[in-house]
Amino acid sequence: MTTMSAGDGDTAFFGHPRALAYLAFTEAWERFSYYGMNTLLVLYMVHQLLLPGHVENVVGFPTLRATLEHGHPMTPLQLAAVIGGLYGAMVYFTPFFGGLLADFLLGRTATIIVGALLMATGHFLMAFEQPFLLALLCLMLGTGCFKGNIASQVGALYPEGDNRRADGFQVFYLGINAGVIAAPLIVGTLAEKIAWHWGFGAAGIGMLISLAIYLSGRRMFPSDPPLRKRAELHIERPAMTSHEWLKVALLVALLPVLAASIVGNQQIFITYLVWAERSADLRLFGQPILTEWLVSVDAIVSVACLAGMVLFWRVWSTRLEEPDEFGKISLGCFFGAAGVACLAVGTILTGAGHKVPFGWLLGFHLLNDIGFANVLPVGLALFARAAPRAIAGMVIGIYYLHLFAGNAFAGWLGTKLETMPPADFWLLHAGLVGGAGVVFVLIAPVFRRVLDPEREALVALV
Repeated sequence: MTTMSAGDGDTAFFGHPRALAYLAFTEAWERFSYYGMNTLLVLYMVHQLLLPGHVENVVGFPTLRATLEHGHPMTPLQLAAVIGGLYGAMVYFTPFFGGLLADFLLGRTATIIVGALLMATGHFLMAFEQPFLLALLCLMLGTGCFKGNIASQVGALYPEGDNRRADGFQVFYLGINAGVIAAPLIVGTLAEKIAWHWGFGAAGIGMLISLAIYLSGRRMFPSDPPLRKRAELHIERPAMTSHEWLKVALLVALLPVLAASIVGNQQIFITYLVWAERSADLRLFGQPILTEWLVSVDAIVSVACLAGMVLFWRVWSTRLEEPDEFGKISLGCFFGAAGVACLAVGTILTGAGHKVPFGWLLGFHLLNDIGFANVLPVGLALFARAAPRAIAGMVIGIYYLHLFAGNAFAGWLGTKLETMPPADFWLLHAGLVGGAGVVFVLIAPVFRRVLDPEREALVALV
């Protein structure tokens, strides 16, 4: 049975289906709530929740603490880093199960509604200390139900061959970035100026607004595809060749390198804000800014870098040969390493007893975001291109495992901030990111021959 597109002949929203407006604003408010909470999470744990007089109130925390510490006591910052890293990791793991729930049991629309309700519940529970762990569980499960399924609904708005689909996703991602930019400014300000629970409450209200927008546009969305039956799991697929299996093996082998390449970027939500609060001169154009606003600064720079890199490579290709995925990812790693190195160099040059000038933080965000623009989307393109057709969907799912591993690894690395000099801490991250770039350069000749034999053959002829 073919799912009918809701966008047939509908150009009410700037040439796109009117339903796209509802989905884009739904996602904008969902990202507002998610990034607002994510911005506060580690700072909240360090400044209040994990301190004596508060941590005793958290239901189930002694068991979690014993599991994480393994007999080696951790400071509040170390515990916060590990928990923040694990939370970020699980957010990229649960969408797999959210997809299964939508495909086999509830359908996309119902799964998205369940996810939104779980996330709203989690945000409001964060306003209290006792259900902290339950709140994180609700947020992880809710994001899993919501994240992938709403993106699939955007794609279903357009019939096959409709060239508006790519532009539709760009509009959708503008909604994402609008939410990311606004969240730290509003949620962070409420948390800093009034109280933590005001910030978490604002994130919860944002999620309710997101759900209200989604429900109000529900009738315009494409009908859910029929639920897949268990028997469909055993549908015969084209047999995989030995060369295709080798491709899959090499793509899996890239995951640890990709995970290492993002540890500097992922620290933004783990220890970077804590370090900046303690060590940086947080004044922009002479005006003091809140620590949480650094996330908004990064979001603005990230949007500019993503757009800038697309334009840059288009102009580059008119005069010179454009690098392939391995070339771009390697370049991205080196830029990312230079960005993290800015934090180390700024610390060294500033010296003890002084605050690191804000310019070094801007250097970090600019170089890191240029690097990230050449790693994350380009890596996804590499996996999508090289994936054997018979298991293409599974291979894309495998790609996102590097974000799961990278967040967990960054959380573990975050525990070193209190045991290493800050400059060494950031140099360690720069070394890991730069080292990933070196690995990509070294393995590229072999991996290209397997993953893109047609291109290699053309190069050999030239």
